[in-house]
Amino acid sequence: MKAAVIHAPGKITYDEVDDPTIKAQDDIILKVTSTAICGSDLHIFSGGIPQPRPMVLGHEFMGIVEEVGKGVTRLKRGDRVIVPFPIACGGCFFCNHDLPGHCENSNPEHYGPEGGVLTEKGGALFGYTDLYGGYDGGQSQYVRVPYANYGPRVVPDNLTDEQVLFLTDIFPTGYTGIDWGEVKGGESVAIFGSGPVGLMAAKSAWLRGAGRVFVIDTLQYRLDRAKATTNCETILWDDDAKDVVAQIRALTGGRGADVCVDAVGFEPDRSLLDRAKAVINFEKGSVKVMEACMSAVRRGGIVSVLGVYPYLYDNFPVGQFFDKGIILKGGQAPAHKHIDKLLEYVVQGKVKLDDIISHRLPLSQIAHAYDIFKNKKEDCVKVVLDPWS
Repeated sequence: MKAAVIHAPGKITYDEVDDPTIKAQDDIILKVTSTAICGSDLHIFSGGIPQPRPMVLGHEFMGIVEEVGKGVTRLKRGDRVIVPFPIACGGCFFCNHDLPGHCENSNPEHYGPEGGVLTEKGGALFGYTDLYGGYDGGQSQYVRVPYANYGPRVVPDNLTDEQVLFLTDIFPTGYTGIDWGEVKGGESVAIFGSGPVGLMAAKSAWLRGAGRVFVIDTLQYRLDRAKATTNCETILWDDDAKDVVAQIRALTGGRGADVCVDAVGFEPDRSLLDRAKAVINFEKGSVKVMEACMSAVRRGGIVSVLGVYPYLYDNFPVGQFFDKGIILKGGQAPAHKHIDKLLEYVVQGKVKLDDIISHRLPLSQIAHAYDIFKNKKEDCVKVVLDPWS
């Protein structure tokens, strides 16, 4: 089959690889009909999260069940399904507590309670390095899906792939940020980052009854897309985070937003000075966006961290966290927890997901797709790939 394979930082190619096979009784083999590039994939592509051997990337995918293992009871050949991005068994302590990203069984080689930089990670993720299970991902024509009695969901035939594809990751992830923020109605929500997850967080904020939604980004074209697709208020992060924080406070009676969502993570746009400071501090990337969230949130408010932070940072503002009484939540989104409810929102027409797509490309153009997505060329916001063209 054909697949997108990462070979080294900055090098992803369209390769011929072996077809996947059934390895456990509750596996399925999925014929992928649509897949997408996620901002999290860029951390592997950039080298920010290491992957020493070639690997098929991709954790946002859906398709048609091609083959089922003997133990699969919930699906049959020909079913059309979406697949949540965490690989979870459905029966361990964490799965039973709606925390599939911490599954105790899907990542046996690298799992542990510590949550270290290179050891004792959480549960497995599709196409997301050996540290997270070493499972090939779905930027491919076929993919093996473990624990098929727990993860995949059958989708209605009357909905297109593009209407439901983002239920695999970015919609549940964006929704999780708002759910962690305990939005019940009337709150002010500031979302840092107007990439795909940030846009889904904004859509989710309205679903949960937010009073005002602000989206912050460093690029005007992304803010324009945010305003058009989520009806939010926008703030351009032009240079200084203090200016952004001041604007948010001015718009919220001087207090700050009730909820701030970090939808960027450890690889934001940075100046040469920011990069030099990271080198001096022996740090990878930056926590500048999380720090901005902690300044922009009101006292007693909630900061939801959806962006990836895989490393340690000595300058974390713990004094500010304590003085302001901030509630800080973060981690991999529990996609399995929310996916059924969110699918129903799509079925009922309460939310539109496919309006964030800026590029539709064949999988054969994978190198170009990663280039425009990573480097924000051609006003790129979200790329959907067809594995069969």
